[in-house]
Amino acid sequence: MAEQQPSLLMQGMKENKLFKMAFAVTGIMSTLLIYGVLQEKIMRVPYGPNKEYFKYSLFLVFCNRITTSAVSAGVLLASKKALDPVAPIYKYCVVSVSNILTTTCQYEALKYVSFPVQTLAKCAKMIPVMIWGTLIMQKKYTGRDYLFALIVTLGCSIFILFPAAGDISPYSRGSESTVWGVSLMIGYLGFDGFTSTFQDKLFKGYDMEIHNQIFYTTMCSCMISFTGLILQGNLLMAIDFVSRHNDCFIDIAILSTVATISQFFISYTIRSFGALAFATIMTTRQLVSILLSCVWFAHPLSSEQLIGAVIVFGSIYSKNIFRSKPKPPLPEQTENGSSSPPRATTA
Repeated sequence: MAEQQPSLLMQGMKENKLFKMAFAVTGIMSTLLIYGVLQEKIMRVPYGPNKEYFKYSLFLVFCNRITTSAVSAGVLLASKKALDPVAPIYKYCVVSVSNILTTTCQYEALKYVSFPVQTLAKCAKMIPVMIWGTLIMQKKYTGRDYLFALIVTLGCSIFILFPAAGDISPYSRGSESTVWGVSLMIGYLGFDGFTSTFQDKLFKGYDMEIHNQIFYTTMCSCMISFTGLILQGNLLMAIDFVSRHNDCFIDIAILSTVATISQFFISYTIRSFGALAFATIMTTRQLVSILLSCVWFAHPLSSEQLIGAVIVFGSIYSKNIFRSKPKPPLPEQTENGSSSPPRATTA
């Protein structure tokens, strides 16, 4: 009986870990798939008998951020953690401004490129992340990292530059791969790379709890996006549109809710299983999102786009496999000939 107890304990731990992994995968996949479908529906599908399009992307940013801010404040209060800022407020504002520009470019790009094109183009953010990492964090990358980034970017370029003939933007008479749409995606990639890199610097430079950063960043985003809506004169117009189209109000409410929930599933996954597992889940989510969008919104894919998608996802999965097999460092020899334990290395 004594010998069976450790094996039963190990089996229970494995089953518990599998359950947690299934919980994390289900949470991320379900929330972000709903988010992707609603995002495309709000920005590209007309509402009402007059076929009106919702054009106020900054209003979506405001709704998302105010929901996330309220929930993160509730989590901090429930866990009895201090609401005081850990870093200077201006640093939260830097992340906030960059994040608003990222999300606005993302929503605006959907007016000119389809969701499959936008989703696959996001995979190309490896290069801006590496550039910002070098400039801000003084990180060094290997030749293999640059090779994977170039291959992924090549696949994304093929997918964007060779759209199917029937996939036309509702905001443009020409092909949806317009200069403006591609420019917005480049802006998205650049701002998104800066946002994640600067957030990483804040976490490492300050003893910062994740909900603390979420709360102050989203609070700044609320104030900035609200100010932007007033200056543009779009606040009342957006409210009027939503009041006239109840289905749009429901879509925005669900979008903000799942966007907030997804943030907590993402932090739970990274904390429980690490960045590698999270990256693999997100890559799978992007692939499923593209397939779901193609079926749901009838987006045709050209043969060149299929080749580009295979290049991108094949490269990303291959990179994750290489990362999952680190080589153990060789033991060092001391002066008396004995082996010393391996030293910890930094990435």
